[in-house]
Amino acid sequence: MNTNVVSNSKRLIRLPEVLNRTGLCKAWIYRLISRNEFPSPIKLGERAIAFLESDIDKWIDEKITLSRNKVA
Repeated sequence: MNTNVVSNSKRLIRLPEVLNRTGLCKAWIYRLISRNEFPSPIKLGERAIAFLESDIDKWIDEKITLSRNKVA
């Protein structure tokens, strides 16, 4: 039995996946980061970044909650 399950809290996802999940464009993601309204990226190298999957999932969940609370 394979027990090597990757925890979402430690999984790194690259910017294209973040763009796909959020539906936002790259410029808007960077604007939100500069305003401290989006999870900060993790620097992987000189020109490479990634995001913690759990941070992105949490951000999406918060946006859903805020949206539904405004409607109610």
